[in-house]
Amino acid sequence: MAKLSLEELRTLRRDESERIAKRNIHGKDIHVVVAMGTCGINAGAKLTLNSIVDEIEAKGLDNVIVTQAGCQGKCEMEPIVEVYTPALGAVAYGKVDSKLAKQIVDEHIIAGKILTDHQIKLEV
Repeated sequence: MAKLSLEELRTLRRDESERIAKRNIHGKDIHVVVAMGTCGINAGAKLTLNSIVDEIEAKGLDNVIVTQAGCQGKCEMEPIVEVYTPALGAVAYGKVDSKLAKQIVDEHIIAGKILTDHQIKLEV
């Protein structure tokens, strides 16, 4: 393995610190949870998760954390995405594809508007 210069090590440290900071939940007031149980993954939840993360990064939203959860018990509605915001509380969306994922970021997270056409109720 080739030796790294001091500058290369500093760059590597900075890049890794930035990557790790994205996973820190402190100071983030919006939480997005993507159901990643077996049925969710089979329905395309991985693409949904990637679309949400890509859109959040593209918009430079640093107050949003995206995590994964298991099965939500509504297999027919997968992929399911839950969004928690201080203003709107907890809202769940069903059958979230890449297009709807981007719409959730733009309209729900940024504009603060619930997409009622796609909203679902989850059992508590």
